[in-house]
Amino acid sequence: MGQLTMKLLSKRNGYFLFAILATAFFYSKDGDITTSVYATGAAFALPLALAAMVGIMCERTGIVNIGIEGTMLLSAFVAFFVSSLTQNIIIGLICAVFTGSMMGLILAVMAVSWRMDQIIAGTILNILATGLTSFLYVQGKTIPSVFQAIEVPVLSKIPFFGPVLFIHGALTFIGIAIILALYVAIYHTSWGLRSRAVGEHPSSADTAGVSVARLRYINVTIAGGIGALAGAYLSLELVGSFERGFTAGKGFTALALMIFGRWNPLGALAAALFFGLAQAYANQLMIDQVVNIPTQFTAILPYVMTIVVLTISAGKVRPPAAEGQPYEKGQA
Repeated sequence: MGQLTMKLLSKRNGYFLFAILATAFFYSKDGDITTSVYATGAAFALPLALAAMVGIMCERTGIVNIGIEGTMLLSAFVAFFVSSLTQNIIIGLICAVFTGSMMGLILAVMAVSWRMDQIIAGTILNILATGLTSFLYVQGKTIPSVFQAIEVPVLSKIPFFGPVLFIHGALTFIGIAIILALYVAIYHTSWGLRSRAVGEHPSSADTAGVSVARLRYINVTIAGGIGALAGAYLSLELVGSFERGFTAGKGFTALALMIFGRWNPLGALAAALFFGLAQAYANQLMIDQVVNIPTQFTAILPYVMTIVVLTISAGKVRPPAAEGQPYEKGQA
C-alpha cells in the first residue's frame, strides 16, 4: 500500500498538482475561487476522463480506437431513447452499456480478426453511430428523471471540497471508481502486466503463453462498455436530453487527453480535470461577461489550451510500441 501511495504522488502523476495549481490561477474571480466553477468543471471532466479510459484500455493492448466518439454518441442515444421508452433510466443505462460493448466487439472483430486498418475501423464506427442516431432521432422525447445528486454523509459537508467532490449523481461515483480501479489493474495486476506486454511486444507475450487476440478482444469490448457509460452520463445525468451530434467531438478530445496523460489513467483524469475546469471557466466568463470579447472566443478557450499543452508535450510522450499493428499468432 505504501508503494502504491508513492506511485500516486510520483512525478509521473504530477498532473494532479499541475491541474490544481493551474486552476487556482485560472478559476478565480476577484481573488475568490468559486466552488460552483470547480463543481461544474468536475462534472464536465468525468465523461472526458471515462472516454480517455477507453483509449487507454485499447491502446495498452495495441489497438487504436478512434471510434470512441461513435461509441459515446450511440450509447448516449440508446440510454436516452430506452429511458424515454420504458420510463426507467436504469434500463436505459443497461442497454447503453450493452450497446457500447457491442461497438467495442465490432471494433475487435475488424481490428483483430480481420486485421483491418484500425483508423478505418474506428472511422466506420463513427459513421455508423452518426447515421443511426440521425436517422432514429425523434424530437420531443423526454425521460422521467436524471440521476440525482447524492450527498456523501459527512464528506459532503467539508467546506469547498464537499460540494466539489462529494455531491454528484451515481454515475459520477461509478465513473471515478472505474478510473481508480483501472489504474490499480493496469499497474498492479497480472492482467495489467499482460495487457502492457501485448501492447509493447505481442510476439514476446505470445511466446510467454499470453493469447494476444483473446486479450485484445476482452479489453476492447470492456472498453466499449466504459465508453458507453461516458455517453450515458451525458444524456442521463449531466444534460438530461439528446440532440443530433450530441457528443460534439468529446471522443476525439478524450484521445488528446489520453496522450497528454501518457496512457496513464490518473494522468488522463488530471488532464480531463484541467480541460473540464477550463470549459467551466469559459462558461462563467460568458455568463458574467467579465471581459468584452466575443462569446465564440471564450467557447473555444478550452480547446486552444488543450492544443497548446499537447504541442508542448508532444515530443515527450511515447505510445505503446505495437500500437495500431495487427498481429497474427506466430508472427515475429
